[in-house]
Amino acid sequence: MKIRPLADKVLVQRLEATNKTAGGIVLPDSAKEKPQKGKVISVGDGKILEDGTTKAPEVKKGDTVLFTSYAGTEVKIDGKEYLIMCESDIMAVIE
Repeated sequence: MKIRPLADKVLVQRLEATNKTAGGIVLPDSAKEKPQKGKVISVGDGKILEDGTTKAPEVKKGDTVLFTSYAGTEVKIDGKEYLIMCESDIMAVIE
């Protein structure tokens, strides 16, 4: 199945959480925090401004991004979990 976000929406696949702390302690699944880092899978056409023009998105497919804690809506597509969020919920692109 293919999904194309609309307007300024972005489809992101959350990157896996680490299983160990910096000190080497193995964390159970219940103690892991959901990561705030993900990979952009698909991007909408951009935000429609008041004058009718479209502002192109700043992120592109394949970018690794940092987003806010409660960003987006979780969706399941073909057994995989994704987030659909506004581009404004993305704080930075990791280069």
